[in-house]
Amino acid sequence: MPLPSQKISLTLLISALLLTIMVLYLLKPIPQSPSYHHFADFRSWKGIPNTWNVLSNIAIALPGLWGLFLLFSPKKVQFQDHRERLLWIGISVGFILVAISSSYYHLAPNNSRLIWDRLSMTFVFMSLVAALISERVNISLGLWLWPTLLGIGFCSVLLWYARELQGKSDLRFYIGIQAFTMLVFALMLFLSSPYDRNGDLAFVIAFYGLAVLFDFFDHQIYRITREIISGHTLKHLTVGLVGAWLIWMIWKRRRKNSA
Repeated sequence: MPLPSQKISLTLLISALLLTIMVLYLLKPIPQSPSYHHFADFRSWKGIPNTWNVLSNIAIALPGLWGLFLLFSPKKVQFQDHRERLLWIGISVGFILVAISSSYYHLAPNNSRLIWDRLSMTFVFMSLVAALISERVNISLGLWLWPTLLGIGFCSVLLWYARELQGKSDLRFYIGIQAFTMLVFALMLFLSSPYDRNGDLAFVIAFYGLAVLFDFFDHQIYRITREIISGHTLKHLTVGLVGAWLIWMIWKRRRKNSA
């Protein structure tokens, strides 16, 4: 029988999902801007187009590589259940896939390349939700939901792309996946965790919010910095910080009953 805290976690999780669905239903379609692919910094260096938006993805790949190193090293990371390791391996691989697909996209930005970038990002979002469910609710439930969550996330990207081809662009479902992930992170801040360092989730939310702002003000930041660095490049660096903070969290945290 689940503990009371697990019941509360499950109730809040379902509430977050229903809230997200309700808000998306009430919103009007959110089209992708026709100028989406026109990033501020399109400088080339050594034959690499959009150089800094391509190379800054190294910052996203590094946490993924670090995570794999720790997760495949004996006793580097503690888990209450050894099956949780699989989810974090998936998250680490996800960050590497984001770096690869984002680099591929920025070499020649268009929708047919963007779909791979968004699919890999969704893989990370949904894997993180599954990991939190495994920790706070039930490990078996988290592992069971993982492929289901991935399927829902992938559908959000494919639906956007299909509607884009039809000339009826709508990002609501895809944006909802990201909003749901951050809402789950926020809710888990207030629930009991089997590990310490629960407050690290707040930093992850803050850094991701900062990354979204950097992306939104891409051109303005490029002008303010006198064309030294763009907002989108800063977004990549900040997403890398999100990944690094997550890996740092699982490396340094300890089970509360292990003392």
